[in-house]
Amino acid sequence: MIRAVLCCLLALSVLVGCTSDPRPSAAPTSTSTSATPSDPAPTSTPEPAPSTALAPVPRPEERACYRLTFNQALSPVSRIPPGDCASVHTARTLFVGTVGKLVEGRVGSIDSRRVQRAVATECPRRFAAFLGGPEQARRLSMFRPVWFTPTLAEAEQGQDWYRCDLIALAGEGELLPLKGRLEGILGRTGWKPTYGLCATASPGTPSFRRVACGREHSWRALTTVPFAAKAYPGEAVVRSRGDEPCTEAGRAVTDDPLDFQWGFEWPTAEHWRDGVRWGVCWAPETWGLPRCAIRTRGQKPSLRSWRGSRCQSLAIFTCRSR
Repeated sequence: MIRAVLCCLLALSVLVGCTSDPRPSAAPTSTSTSATPSDPAPTSTPEPAPSTALAPVPRPEERACYRLTFNQALSPVSRIPPGDCASVHTARTLFVGTVGKLVEGRVGSIDSRRVQRAVATECPRRFAAFLGGPEQARRLSMFRPVWFTPTLAEAEQGQDWYRCDLIALAGEGELLPLKGRLEGILGRTGWKPTYGLCATASPGTPSFRRVACGREHSWRALTTVPFAAKAYPGEAVVRSRGDEPCTEAGRAVTDDPLDFQWGFEWPTAEHWRDGVRWGVCWAPETWGLPRCAIRTRGQKPSLRSWRGSRCQSLAIFTCRSR
């Protein structure tokens, strides 16, 4: 018996370099107040109060490594210093560019929409070129691009760089430590057990959470179903498009072609407007895969626990760009 689990697509295009919050500028410098004519003349020159202004961040270097938290990766600016790439780190700088060259002309304010749109376009392009492989591989991975620019105060001092970083999501609100050689990784084999897209339960169930395949999981994303239409074709159309490709993908990883289960997530109209124009086919991890790949607490999940239900649209990670 073939069992299908259907639900609306959870947001896939998550964790981008958000720049919705105002950019922090350097704190003002404290100064001492001069004496008025009625005040007694000071016997010595008063020392100025220590400055509270932050030292400008130097221009970043490519291939630098950083130990960022999830929230730090979402920030439009970063003051975290680089660390040793041989130590634990969660972000790698894949490209550093100059804003003036990117926008081809007068830069204006570093936080202008023109500049931020240009950086938000260029860094994903650099991200794709760095990872290699087809677009589907990026969609089935937990790798994400983030980017940073100077603060307004630093930009006023002449800094005009932008920094494109690579991170990987471990799960909700958590980054995965990066290891090994990552350039061109999606064009090679062997990345899915660590950086692939997996889930803690069947799509549509309350315990469903997207996680990296290197973490405890019971379902794995198999393939994507792209849509070519410019306008949203409607839920019935996008939902039905997953039947054939997801059935075939599920059959390909099962030991019994007559008794297997697959799941499909499709994009909502809101996701479509955000650029998510593909669905995802899922299957239980245990079927057709080595038992050593299963990491569950205690015993193997029962088939009953895998029988999903319909779900409403949810977004695990959300952020807004300028």
